Amino acid sequence: MSTIAKAMHLLNTLADMRTEPGLTDMATASGMDKATTRRMLVELARFGFVEQDAFTRRYRLGSAPVRLARIREQRYPFASIVAPFARELVATTGETVHVSEPAGDRLATVHVEMSDYTHRVIIDPGQLLPLHATASGLAYLSTLGPAELEATFATPLTAFTAATATSTDQLRERLNEGRRLGYCISEGGYEAGVMSAAAAILDAKGRARGTIAVAGPAMRVDRAKLEEFGAHAAEIARSIERALWGTQKTGQDRHGRTEWMTAERSKTRAISQS
Repeated sequence: MSTIAKAMHLLNTLADMRTEPGLTDMATASGMDKATTRRMLVELARFGFVEQDAFTRRYRLGSAPVRLARIREQRYPFASIVAPFARELVATTGETVHVSEPAGDRLATVHVEMSDYTHRVIIDPGQLLPLHATASGLAYLSTLGPAELEATFATPLTAFTAATATSTDQLRERLNEGRRLGYCISEGGYEAGVMSAAAAILDAKGRARGTIAVAGPAMRVDRAKLEEFGAHAAEIARSIERALWGTQKTGQDRHGRTEWMTAERSKTRAISQS
């Protein structure tokens, strides 16, 4: 692992921790030795990505990520534009809605609208989601071309629950279903008892800019509900695309999908009908 990769891993580890950790806690959580962890933390603190409390000696995120996030949102106002659409979707479905953006080999949650139900799915802002195990991740993967998908298939896939797709055949089947429907579904693939449906938000060139998902508990959400939620999510995703980019560009069908995705959907239909 390169020095930059180690530093980013440490920063993500700190972001995932619920309380302010000490050096030993950070080393244990990151899987690095204490000397390396300390050296990385010193460098991250020097650039404002990490802060250390002068009295407790514990660490927390610094102001640099916030500053960069504000600059990015000012130049590319994705989160602020999707917020009212997310509120519309939670009002329609009654369940938690979250919007994510690509973040390396995962998705990062950029906006959350919580359900009013007492028993509900909790999604934290900034939470990282695996691509193969969540409806959001599957929706994102369903937009990728063959070469990009092969890179995903080449990496061992973690089984978070018994319902996680961990084989290439399982993943292809779920992605083909997503292309056919216009949205993807996860029935407890990342966390047992959590049901979710998501649609990709495409840019003017047909590349996935993010995803919007609805998530609810299995005690209240069955497969039929998921399909209903998926259709709503797909409709909202198209509205977000129009708000962000205006009318769809040449090379996309009326659903905002690229020519390659349209061809894949046609191929899937032909196979299912044969």
